[in-house]
Amino acid sequence: MDISRPSCALLILLALYILQLAGCMNAKINFREKEKQILDQILGPGRYDARIRPSGINGTGEAPTLVRVNLYLRSISKIDDYKMEYSVQLTFREQWLDERLKFNNLGGRLKYLTLTEANRVWMPDLFFSNEKEGHFHNIIMPNVYIRIFPNGNVLYSIRISLTLSCPMNLKLYPLDKQTCSLRMASYGWTTDDLVFLWKEGDPVQVVKNLHLPRFTLEKFLTDYCNSKTNTGEYSCLKVDLLFKREFSYYLIQIYIPCCMLVIVSWVSFWLDQGAVPARVSLGVTTLLTMATQSSGINASLPPVSYTKAIDVWTGVCLTFVFGALLEFALVNYASRSDMHRENMKKSRREMEAAASMDAASDLLDTDSNTTFAMVRQCEIHMSPPRKNCCRLWMSKFPTRSKRIDVISRITFPLVFALFNLAYW
Repeated sequence: MDISRPSCALLILLALYILQLAGCMNAKINFREKEKQILDQILGPGRYDARIRPSGINGTGEAPTLVRVNLYLRSISKIDDYKMEYSVQLTFREQWLDERLKFNNLGGRLKYLTLTEANRVWMPDLFFSNEKEGHFHNIIMPNVYIRIFPNGNVLYSIRISLTLSCPMNLKLYPLDKQTCSLRMASYGWTTDDLVFLWKEGDPVQVVKNLHLPRFTLEKFLTDYCNSKTNTGEYSCLKVDLLFKREFSYYLIQIYIPCCMLVIVSWVSFWLDQGAVPARVSLGVTTLLTMATQSSGINASLPPVSYTKAIDVWTGVCLTFVFGALLEFALVNYASRSDMHRENMKKSRREMEAAASMDAASDLLDTDSNTTFAMVRQCEIHMSPPRKNCCRLWMSKFPTRSKRIDVISRITFPLVFALFNLAYW
């Protein structure tokens, strides 16, 4: 009994020592050092060649490498109608399998390895086919990382800003909708070697509360756009962004001012025909203002070969203002013609009065009954004809110049209202 007790104590002390030693060993493991060792092991000289593309499905070299792409749209800064382009800032991500980069994750303790140098591993040769300008972001550090997972999956993420071309159809401007695309394609690898695919689930994400000054992003669609050339077929992805133009800005800045100018030009119909300086000044001023408004609108748009909806509006408004100025010219001509006719009638009445006096003296010598019968017959023939409502209303305005003004007061607003009904 005395001998067994010390042996048990020794065994207990030995077990405690072993457990303490194992705990010290685990505590002393430096995972950062392990990451360095793994990176040196899988990317060391003679072990990995970044010039060789990864094997395809099931490790076969004949199958193409599959690269899955997804985007996160951070902002859309501008949409330029004149240059037909738009600027976007996005986070671009690619993911593919490279079995040469498999490593031991130390029992699940290493989730992934992180790199910041893209030239250390093989990279797909993707480019944006409709790009005009682009740059990376390097403040404070380069906004790029590469994650290597234990099974060999590689995730590449980078933040970039792009200015992309967007061919627009402006026939309905400013009541139009525009579709701007973001196209990504392989530059050198054909579909036999490299295929781009959209990531399953939600390949394109847009930041919440995306604000655009003159447009609203209604929706976006993802699609494929593979292209064939004489060197082969190349994989291509595209995102179609559907923008709707905000109309309130153009209603306040263009349509309402043009309507006001047209209505102001109608004021001349209510001025007296003799107020020549006032009517000329009003007509010329509204005409020049309308011409300036039209030129300012076209200055912000490209010189396209077709007619836009805004061209129809400004053209018709300019025609109405010009028609009001021509109406005054017609009124002025009619007024002078009325004066000439009035003078002619006055002189004719004087001549008729003199002739009637001579005829009356001759009638005094004839028989009284015959004279009465002739006068009665003249009264019957000279009785005024019956007038309809239109003639009765027009008879209130004896001169032609006044009639033209009255007809214009009704015709111009009515025709403009019909045009608005057809336009909208």
